Amino acid sequence: MTSALDIPSEKPKLSMTEKCGLNNQLSIVDPRRRNGLIIYKRYHAEFAGPGAAVGGIFDHDCRQVIPVGDMRLLTPESADERKRACLIRRQWAQLTIQITNHPTSAKRAQKILSQFEGFFDAETIAKIPDEAFALLVGVFPYTIQMIRDSPRN
Repeated sequence: MTSALDIPSEKPKLSMTEKCGLNNQLSIVDPRRRNGLIIYKRYHAEFAGPGAAVGGIFDHDCRQVIPVGDMRLLTPESADERKRACLIRRQWAQLTIQITNHPTSAKRAQKILSQFEGFFDAETIAKIPDEAFALLVGVFPYTIQMIRDSPRN
């Protein structure tokens, strides 16, 4: 795989993925780094972690992107790499769905923060806005702030 973090040149009409800094081609979040993208959609956000496919058909409706960790995108070089990246993107989505299935908003907020704390350092997590976590699991940003501010065991 080769690096492919393309920054689109300004054009009169940019697609949503180009506005987000993604291109219309499929890329892969580097599977060898602790990194990922929080991808804002119209009413929710998705997390694409290491190994996940981004751009292309997955993110045509992207509104904003927040890089998380030591971000690097790669270009898949084979159909097998693209297929594996698509499956990994689905796994990341399924993890978020499991968290979202908790009935209480406080539990969803706590779970998403715990997942990120298990993977990223405190400094990286502190840079992620409450709104991003909230959009991942369907809670208000204030709920995320409350959980962040509360002492945890």
